[in-house]
Amino acid sequence: MTTTTTVTVRRATPADTADVAAMVREIAAHEDQSAHVHVDDEQWRGLLARPDVVVLLAQRDRAPVGYVSAVRQLHLWTGGDVLNLDDLYVRPSHRDAGVGRLLMASLAGLAAPDELIIRWGMEVDNVDAQRFYRRLGATLRPKILAAWQPPAYRGLL
Repeated sequence: MTTTTTVTVRRATPADTADVAAMVREIAAHEDQSAHVHVDDEQWRGLLARPDVVVLLAQRDRAPVGYVSAVRQLHLWTGGDVLNLDDLYVRPSHRDAGVGRLLMASLAGLAAPDELIIRWGMEVDNVDAQRFYRRLGATLRPKILAAWQPPAYRGLL
């Protein structure tokens, strides 16, 4: 557990399903992506129980204020694992107070013992996120992310 002022960070458990699901819906709405969120509470409980799924929950006075999520997976080029960061989200009323930095530091603390690379993507026009990650020392490089949806690839089968 990490503490700064009254913010604590801990790994989310299945008991945190409602809080995590609510914040996932919030970030999806903020990114105008709500139509793409299909995980229900039962699925969240299962995901939060998996050892390869990392969700760190930031709380201020026991109220959830943000989270960072990542999945540990094999990286074939190195033969080791990486942490693929999925989301970093801080509720609007708690931004600019060090919560995002604390969440990233806590994720780094999980990655450090195994010297895992943490990697993620972001929208090209999200300059605030780019500035934040650069301040943390992250290397940003342009790369196009692709997604191949089932209706698109079924034509090849």
